[in-house]
Amino acid sequence: MDLAFLHPLYEHSGPWASVYVDTSRHTEDTPHERQLTAQAMARQLADQGADEATCRAIRSAIEDLGHSSEPHGRALFARAGEVVLDPPLARPPQGGDWAEWAPLPRVTPLLELAGEDPVCVVAYVDRKGADFELRSGLGSKGAGSVTGRQWPVHRTSSVDWSERHFQLRVENTWEHNAAEIADALAVCQEETRADLLILVGDDRERRSVHERLPKRLHDLVVEAPHGSGSRLLDDDVERARAEHVAGRAEAELERFRAARNPDDEGRAGAVEGVPALVEAAREHRIDELLVRPNGPDAHREVWIGEDPDQLAVRRTDLKILGEQHSWPARADDALIRSAVATDAAALAVAEREVPAGGLGALLRWK
Repeated sequence: MDLAFLHPLYEHSGPWASVYVDTSRHTEDTPHERQLTAQAMARQLADQGADEATCRAIRSAIEDLGHSSEPHGRALFARAGEVVLDPPLARPPQGGDWAEWAPLPRVTPLLELAGEDPVCVVAYVDRKGADFELRSGLGSKGAGSVTGRQWPVHRTSSVDWSERHFQLRVENTWEHNAAEIADALAVCQEETRADLLILVGDDRERRSVHERLPKRLHDLVVEAPHGSGSRLLDDDVERARAEHVAGRAEAELERFRAARNPDDEGRAGAVEGVPALVEAAREHRIDELLVRPNGPDAHREVWIGEDPDQLAVRRTDLKILGEQHSWPARADDALIRSAVATDAAALAVAEREVPAGGLGALLRWK
């Protein structure tokens, strides 16, 4: 997950209100239900010590969702009476709505609820061209089309010598159109930065386009077994998205496992455990942070200063480093703040044993 969109959360000091709202249910009573949710979240924040202006900002933002068609949910981060960031969620928050008031924003749930949401370009391919559709967890929208040669595209049943030339022209039209579709699809992928390209159409049409795509895109291509008129196509797309997420996570875990072994100079390319991660964060050496959201280390208390690289396992360590002001924070939130400041990435992992305590990192070297 690219953490750059979180930068606004760390341009100001806390404390912060973090709220996760489930918007997956839509009925005629939705506006009234959102109002009740808004009141409940504001009350939770007030009970935790949040200021009135921030509670009011959160309440207003949730009430505004009463007439929206958010398919899954919304996260809201506010301070000093202002909602600073409100990213949509790709899936509803587990356990329903909740709110927290803390020195740092609670962004770890975003790794699961919003981060791993691969974007797909679904290409509906036929012999005359293709229509492109952009899909993600937030819905779908048109992404352009390409029209190839319109004639001739159909073979005849005749095998007379006089028809051979026509048959060849049909073949040439198919091949020409497949090349045009592949070129347009490659451009669409570059513009949308799609993680997957899903080809829908007859076997030959899918294969022809697949073969003509640039080699750099071949690993991103999935050929859907069901056509555009099948109700199973949506299942094909969601399955491809889920497999992509699982495959990427497993590949990163394999990198992590391998990088833990020291090289010939005795340096390991990965670390785990809060003390080692805190040291790596202070030295700006985290390249990718691996987080198991429910891991025991994620909940551990660390101490933070005003700057992202001011963090320590003990409060006295910060004083030794010259930091006079410090606050307690969750380890995962503190490490993500540091990762954002150094343009590192983050990944939510489901593996129960790796990293051992739920937090690990692949390192960069100076």
